[in-house]
Amino acid sequence: MQAEDILKIVQDVLDERKGQNITTLDVRGKTSFTDYMVVVTGTSDRHLKSLCEYVSEKLKENGVRPLGVEGDLGSDWVLLDLGDVIVHAMTAQAREFYQLEKLWSVEGSKEGEQQVS
Repeated sequence: MQAEDILKIVQDVLDERKGQNITTLDVRGKTSFTDYMVVVTGTSDRHLKSLCEYVSEKLKENGVRPLGVEGDLGSDWVLLDLGDVIVHAMTAQAREFYQLEKLWSVEGSKEGEQQVS
């Protein structure tokens, strides 16, 4: 499955499951370990975990197995590694503190390269 196909499934599942402020960062050419990062805000630690579980299940149905998950209940940041796509599910407070969009943005580009509500 191509990175873009995985990305579409990730975006759709996060949107269906009420992920907030879904932002996709195209990091091809900026790093060698992934092509896309998806940052999503969840309403609680339980919501973060369930967002990543739903994404994992949908991808497994399509033959893609996650490489790993970091963070658990009680965490304000859960990372789901899908190889070509990495999902960062964060609380609003963690997202504001770490500002991943700003960290990975290129000079002259706007915050977040693609917005999906």
